Amino acid sequence: MFLHLGSDIVVALRDVIAINDLKSFRSGINKDFIKNMREKNLIVDISPDHAKSFVVTDKKIYLSAISSMTLKKRAGTVYYGEEEM
Repeated sequence: MFLHLGSDIVVALRDVIAINDLKSFRSGINKDFIKNMREKNLIVDISPDHAKSFVVTDKKIYLSAISSMTLKKRAGTVYYGEEEM
């Protein structure tokens, strides 16, 4: 299965580690996490100046203009390894 993040970007659902609201990650250690990932060129911003959420995959972090709740609904199913929950 795949998850459409917006701007013609699709990632394999099995590669998604977390879908988070960007507002909750703008302070403290979370802010440092985003900053460090940006410095390592691991951030892919697909929502210039309008990011609402970020999706952590096994290789990159995507900033999306789509809300975390909408992305979670799109994902529909949560996978834990090879088992479907």
